[in-house]
Amino acid sequence: MKPFKFSKKNREYIKWDKNHKQVRIFPKVKTVQEPPAQVQIEADENTAQGVYTNLAVVSNTETEFIFNFAFLAPNRPIATVLARIISSDIHTKRFCAALRENIKNYEARFGPVKD
Repeated sequence: MKPFKFSKKNREYIKWDKNHKQVRIFPKVKTVQEPPAQVQIEADENTAQGVYTNLAVVSNTETEFIFNFAFLAPNRPIATVLARIISSDIHTKRFCAALRENIKNYEARFGPVKD
């Protein structure tokens, strides 16, 4: 007679016949997660000064997102692109979550941002 087997959670049940059964218990394996590595970010003096933009254009392909940050001067129909960031899809999603969290913290401290 062929044994009847099935598993549930961390146990394997085997029924050999009407009077003979076997249960194997497998210990739960705990995976040890290493803490994320600390990343130090450095910026040269010009980059650290930052650039003011008042316009952003976002576009995407199947595998990446493109952010064009521009400055639109009053009474001028042309905006000047000051920075272009090309990012992967997963990084863009993480960036969006970080922005959402920072806006929530900002509004809790300073009040709602007007649309």
